Amino acid sequence: MGQEIEQTHFDRRDFQRFESCLREETDALRGLIERSELSQHAPMLGLELEAWLVDDQGRPAPRNDEFLARLDSPDVVAELGRFNFELNVAPQPAAGHGPAQLCAELDALWSRCRETAASMGLGAVSIGILPTVKDADLCLSNQTDRARYRALNQQVQRQRHGRPNRLDIDGDGGVHLHSEHRDVMLEAAATSFQVHLQVPADLLTRTYNAALLASAFTVTLAANSPLLFGRCLWPETRVPLFEQSMNIGSRESSPATGLSRVTFGSGYAGFSLAEVFRENVECFEAMLPIELPEAPQRLPHLRLHNGTIWRWNRPLVGFDDDGRAHLRIEHRPMAAGPTVIDMMANLAFGVGLVFRLASDETPPESLLPFEAAQRNFYAAARGGLQAELHWLDGSRRSAAHWLLEDLIPLARDGLDALRVAPADADRWLDVIERRVASGQTGAIWQRRFLDRHGFDLAALTLAYARHQAGGEPVHLWP
Repeated sequence: MGQEIEQTHFDRRDFQRFESCLREETDALRGLIERSELSQHAPMLGLELEAWLVDDQGRPAPRNDEFLARLDSPDVVAELGRFNFELNVAPQPAAGHGPAQLCAELDALWSRCRETAASMGLGAVSIGILPTVKDADLCLSNQTDRARYRALNQQVQRQRHGRPNRLDIDGDGGVHLHSEHRDVMLEAAATSFQVHLQVPADLLTRTYNAALLASAFTVTLAANSPLLFGRCLWPETRVPLFEQSMNIGSRESSPATGLSRVTFGSGYAGFSLAEVFRENVECFEAMLPIELPEAPQRLPHLRLHNGTIWRWNRPLVGFDDDGRAHLRIEHRPMAAGPTVIDMMANLAFGVGLVFRLASDETPPESLLPFEAAQRNFYAAARGGLQAELHWLDGSRRSAAHWLLEDLIPLARDGLDALRVAPADADRWLDVIERRVASGQTGAIWQRRFLDRHGFDLAALTLAYARHQAGGEPVHLWP
């Protein structure tokens, strides 16, 4: 979805041609998997961070074109909203000090973004949902002026047959939020920290399933989105916001009718991840059926189509330096922020836990039904650290209990197996342990601030930005 396009209007022939190419490339990927021709490269890590531009009152500042021109970095690009942008950091080996290098490069790039924003009289803030964003801010005049976003908006409305997107979220204490939009801009209110994990091809299926299992715990640890349009809702309101903002169902003739384009999925992978890409073809109509000049062996239509289906754990096709195709897992449950050290701690925990679960002698997905993992995910997004979750032994405990008693040690084992530098692993997992013990995620800090200082969203946002700039992990924020 990051690539720019020229065409914004499509006819039936465009869709027929695109679908023909898509089916051929999906068959080609299946062939690569069955012939064991995918990369066996040692584990690699990557990340993406979405963020906000804000003015001196903490309000969204729709000026990303000027910001990106001043920054002049190929690693920072536009997002859907004119008040959003995205940072991309070059992947690093999982072993040794590779994760620390990833952290250093993210920190340096984030500092450049903050300095550039400051030169414009603005701030740069990484947070799941900006507390000050208003319903009226999410309008087409604040959509980034790119052809791909115009085309996306048109195709979403076509596939919805002109019906509005309806946002309908229940919070605790009888709080309820309802909103309607006739465009895709609701999506611009949700920003995330996305982790990429590439493993050797023979570990892919187990790694994908492990990421599904781990998602309940990474979403609750990274919860940083308790507010939307002035209402306190879920600790990670970004989850229902994103799902409802792109609420386009599957084809009526699909084998998984009712599956949405933003989805936890329909089940664990069985034989291979080819099943996920086959589901993409069978269940979801093409959204941007453009003609792509890349060679078929680069699977360009498959990659573009996959980019318009937002699984919370999404397999991605990429290519190693030697040109060999690989699959990697993009883990999407974690909100942006609060600080670089918090996000790297989230990455280390998530990657360590996923790798440990994926290499267990007994596949953990055989012990916890997919439906239970799915329920865990939404319960964790809604309940945070106190959410009651089922785990592999069939018992039910709070997320905080599982994290402290079982999962942080498992994540440590996983980082050891990946050969991450021990001092780095200890530093990041110590942040996770202290966050859970204190009970203070980004979402909880925001709620505590409002409880103490009153419901002043501008004051909250500016205080959050000051603490973020200070760099201390969120469990230490007063």
